[in-house]
Amino acid sequence: MHFRLSIWRQESPSDRGLLVDYEVEDISPDMSFLEMLDVLNDRLTATGAEPIQFDSDCREGICGSCSLVINGVPHGGQGSTCQLYMRSFQSGVRIVIEPFRAQAFPVVQDLVVDRSALDRLIAAGGYVSVNTGSAAEANIVPIPKGAAEQAFDLATCIGCGACIAACPNASAALFLGAKVAQYTHLPQGQAERSQRVGKMVMAMDQEGFGNCSNHGHCANICPQDIPLSAIATLRQEYWRSLWSGGKP
Repeated sequence: MHFRLSIWRQESPSDRGLLVDYEVEDISPDMSFLEMLDVLNDRLTATGAEPIQFDSDCREGICGSCSLVINGVPHGGQGSTCQLYMRSFQSGVRIVIEPFRAQAFPVVQDLVVDRSALDRLIAAGGYVSVNTGSAAEANIVPIPKGAAEQAFDLATCIGCGACIAACPNASAALFLGAKVAQYTHLPQGQAERSQRVGKMVMAMDQEGFGNCSNHGHCANICPQDIPLSAIATLRQEYWRSLWSGGKP
C-alpha cells in the first residue's frame, strides 16, 4: 500500500507551523498508524531529514498518549491512534495528520501537544485521600454491584484528550465528568465529594478549557465509550456542591 501524507510540522511552540507533504510506499495493511509513521521516520532519518515528532507509549490502546487528529477526526475515529490499522484506508489516498487542537493543549513540536492540563485537573481533586494511617483494604467496604460497575466503566477513561479535541468549544466536561462521577458512586469518594467537584471545575476554567454546549461529539469519539451521562453527573454534583456550600 502507498499513501500521500500531509503532516503538521512545527519546530517550536512559537513557530507558525504548516502542513508538509510526504509519500510512503510498501506499507503493510496490518501495520498500525503509528508503525506507518515509524517507517516514514526511518526513511527520513536515513536521508538526513528531521523525523516527525509524535507521542506514543503503550501502543495497546490504554495510555491515551497517541493524540493525533487524522483527516479531521481525533484518533481517526476508531479507538486510539495506535489501534488504527492501515487496512482502514484505501491505498493511494491522502491522509491529513495534525495535533490535537485546543487552547489548553499547546503544540510542543510537530504532532506533540502539552496535555499536562489534564494532570492538573486530577491534582485539583480527582482522587480519594487517606490522611492518617494506611489505606483500608478495599474489599472490607461493601459496594453494591451496580455502583461498582458504574464506577469501573467511568474509570476506564484513559485521559487521552480526544473528547476535548473533538469538541467545538474544547471543553473538558466529558473527561472531568468521568473523573468526578467514578467517585460519586463509591463510598470511599463521599468524604471529599462536594469539595472535589468545585476544585476540579475551578481548575478546568483556569486551564482555559471551553464550556460544554451539548454537541455530543466528545462521547462519539471517545475510545473508551464514556457516556454523555457523565457530564450530567458532573453538573448534578456541581449544583449539589453549591447548594451544600461545599460541605459533604
